[in-house]
Amino acid sequence: MPYIKIKAYPKDADTKKRVADRINQVFLEEWGCPQGAISLSFEEISPDLWQSEVAEKEIIPNQDKMHIFSGEKKY
Repeated sequence: MPYIKIKAYPKDADTKKRVADRINQVFLEEWGCPQGAISLSFEEISPDLWQSEVAEKEIIPNQDKMHIFSGEKKY
């Protein structure tokens, strides 16, 4: 725990490394878990598939679980 899976448009390796490092640090500091408990992955989704594969299948049906939805804070 935790397992963090990020679905996003493709990005270069350096950007993904920087983002992973920052998210990792947040979970160490704020979540209070040990380094060995953190797993993080990126799944790149092409822009032409985003609506059908992510928005319609995962985001919209789970709006009630979102902390941020379409840029708006829900907490």
